[in-house]
Amino acid sequence: MGKKRKHGEAEKSAEGETTRKRKDENIAPERPKRTLLGWKDKPQATGIDSDSTRVFRNKEKVLVTCSRRINYRYRHLMMNVVSLLPHCKKDNKVESKESKGGTLNELVELKSCSSCLFFECRKHKDLYLWMAKSPNGPSVKFLVNAVHTMEELKLTGNHLKGSRPILTFSSNFDNQPHWKLLKEIIMQIFGTPKDHRKSKPFHDHVFVFSIVDDHIWFRNYQVSVPHNETTKVDRGGLEKMTLVEVGPRFCLNPIKIFGGSFGGPILYENPLYVSPNQVSDFILYAMLDFVLLWIYSFVLFKSLD
Repeated sequence: MGKKRKHGEAEKSAEGETTRKRKDENIAPERPKRTLLGWKDKPQATGIDSDSTRVFRNKEKVLVTCSRRINYRYRHLMMNVVSLLPHCKKDNKVESKESKGGTLNELVELKSCSSCLFFECRKHKDLYLWMAKSPNGPSVKFLVNAVHTMEELKLTGNHLKGSRPILTFSSNFDNQPHWKLLKEIIMQIFGTPKDHRKSKPFHDHVFVFSIVDDHIWFRNYQVSVPHNETTKVDRGGLEKMTLVEVGPRFCLNPIKIFGGSFGGPILYENPLYVSPNQVSDFILYAMLDFVLLWIYSFVLFKSLD
């Protein structure tokens, strides 16, 4: 038989167990391990609803690409737009076919984007711009006119690359429903998200979208502020601020608004739209009429002689 423990040893063992329990209580709980895909051990749910306390964070990313056989001026315009949008991603050229919608939606998903700007060139002279929200839409098709790139204009304005723009719209964007939809699409695509890793945390230029003759005209201006000590602008002193144009310039003529991404049901169709093919045919017929009239007058004049 084993020996009985003495009374003093029993008291020491009891004191050791109590101190051990106190140490275990004072030790902080182990932190959950974090991996590349998030927390390995999710925290336990509390009584407070997490959806109600969650803060919205804008994670907008735009894929910018173009079709094959694009003109060099339109390619320069696309590069100017890429330089103005720090939250965009550029990709290789896409073949302009009827099945381009499925290809572009796959590219948008692979690049982890939510929107797309697709510059489509036809006949080396006509430029169409697609603005689409992927994968559920809506999407808009524009005809681009009056294109002037930064290299052509050579304006004096200049702003920091990657800074966030201020978007301004004319008051007639709120007159009709299709203009309101276009305004919302433009705001989501051209507005740089706050705290984006490639953006600068201040505003020094303005994007101006105005409707004239049922066309959307785009301008980009630098907010110029004097920096001399004598003429330094105080907080809220907007009288001394000036706007200097930077570029580029272009005009958007809306053709159709679709319910899906690069297709789907037609939500709006512009009744005043005239395709470039119809315009070229009209010019050709006018030239033929002029030539025939000149030949007829020449033959008539010779017959009178």
